[in-house]
Amino acid sequence: MTFPGNIFNSHSKEDGDFFLGITKILGFKPKKLQIYKKAFLHRSANQRDKHGNPMNYERMEFLGDAMLGTIISKHLYKEVPAGDEGYLTKMRSKIVSRKHLNELGKDLNLIRYVESKIPKSHFGDNIHGNVFEALVGAIYLDRGYKYCEKFINERVIKPYVDIEQLEGTVISYKSLVIEWCQKQKKEFHYNVYEDTGKDPVKHFAVKLSIDDKVMAKARATSKKKAEEKASKRAFFALQDKIGKG
Repeated sequence: MTFPGNIFNSHSKEDGDFFLGITKILGFKPKKLQIYKKAFLHRSANQRDKHGNPMNYERMEFLGDAMLGTIISKHLYKEVPAGDEGYLTKMRSKIVSRKHLNELGKDLNLIRYVESKIPKSHFGDNIHGNVFEALVGAIYLDRGYKYCEKFINERVIKPYVDIEQLEGTVISYKSLVIEWCQKQKKEFHYNVYEDTGKDPVKHFAVKLSIDDKVMAKARATSKKKAEEKASKRAFFALQDKIGKG
């Protein structure tokens, strides 16, 4: 989708389509459409406001992240009265994990509205979660806390937040493996080794050693992803031992 001329002064059919699409996603009508347009502006679009400040969704993403965390925290505080601070923090992390936010953005097909000079096929998965957070920030700026809470309740909490199911959800196998190693006083190392793969995109190869024994190897497009994949393999290899503490 392109915004001809000054996006804040355009009144095209495209505006009407955007208004209808956003209204369907939100469940209510936006008051200031331009705020929502800004929530889908990628920095590559090189848009600036009348004061020369860059216009893109990143600042709204920051705001949306804070609102999402606040509203989810309030929900957990009310729904789990026996949960201590550590439990509530862990549960909130599962709900607002990058993986979960990316899934939310994909389910709503938010990427269709992103204005960018980069082909959408070149974006990584995180664009979906980033834009979702920016949309939450836009709602807060346009309609305030109550509407923001309403949207998160309808689009996140009701369809996706099942406390019992979340309790069993693993958000980081690396954290589980490290926690177990530290508890058992075992030495562990994640080492990058030479990758001989023929993939057109650079891959990182990582091996996880515990007490000088290689427990798992993995390849991925980033060191972080390769470490997580290796940790998952090690976790299942050691599941019986880790399960016993």
